[in-house]
Amino acid sequence: MAVYRRSQRRTVLVLLVLTSITLVTLDLRTGDAGPIGLARRAARDVFAPIESGADSVFRPLGDFLDGITQAGSLKATNRSLQRRVEQLEGELARARGLDRENEVLRSLLDVGYADEVEGVAARVVSFAPNNFEWTVTIDRGTRHGVKEEMPVVSGEGLVGRVIHVSDARAKVLLLTDPRMSVGVRLAGSGETGVTTGLAGKDVLQVDLVDPDTQVEEEELAVTSGLQQARFPPGIPVGTVVSVSTRRGALQKDLRVAPLADLDRLEFVEVLLWADGKAVRAPGSAEAPEPTPADSGGSGQ
Repeated sequence: MAVYRRSQRRTVLVLLVLTSITLVTLDLRTGDAGPIGLARRAARDVFAPIESGADSVFRPLGDFLDGITQAGSLKATNRSLQRRVEQLEGELARARGLDRENEVLRSLLDVGYADEVEGVAARVVSFAPNNFEWTVTIDRGTRHGVKEEMPVVSGEGLVGRVIHVSDARAKVLLLTDPRMSVGVRLAGSGETGVTTGLAGKDVLQVDLVDPDTQVEEEELAVTSGLQQARFPPGIPVGTVVSVSTRRGALQKDLRVAPLADLDRLEFVEVLLWADGKAVRAPGSAEAPEPTPADSGGSGQ
């Protein structure tokens, strides 16, 4: 009996193998035609909804798993892009700063006054450390030819004068400091006067103007070149912002607003002018020719 069963199983196995080979051969020959093709198409139609449903269920899961595996790479890419954005923003800010600096420096080169006087361009490195003086510190000193009492200007006009100087630094007293006085001439009337700073105010008081002088608002005041010629003549100082005359007063009440923006100074120029005349810059072949004001008595 055992021998019979083994022979029966062997026969069944041989038949199954032969049947498989026959079906594969027929499938290759007939493709989707014939009964086998019909059976295959029927099977596809039956299982297509199941396949689509399984795909719709498992595809989000697969995407989620892919997202988990790629999260580290995406974070690294995001950090790299963020650093690049910050770098580009920094470069843009630096470019804008350089454009502004170039504009200020060009204004110093294009000033239409004191052309006969050499100058030393300087950067403002600090402002007054307290509210009791109106000064700035610049990054030029004696090694660059800067001396005490030399005028300091911007592209708009007079800024102040040097009061302390070291080898590589100098302190500049601004127009608005009460210790600062400048001899000025009104461009319209030709009348002269002296400006002084008013503590805590952004305007200058003008003294010694005759009460009968006709003065208009917006009239320009420039350095007079008088009173020992502390400043070269013709440097713009400011414009008249108020005019009044008190009964019986011996002078007009004038206020002048400086043309230079003293609160936002970045670059200035020190005019090489001392003892009423232009002086030679370090390394220059010869000193500039003196101006007519040099021979005049007193100019502030």
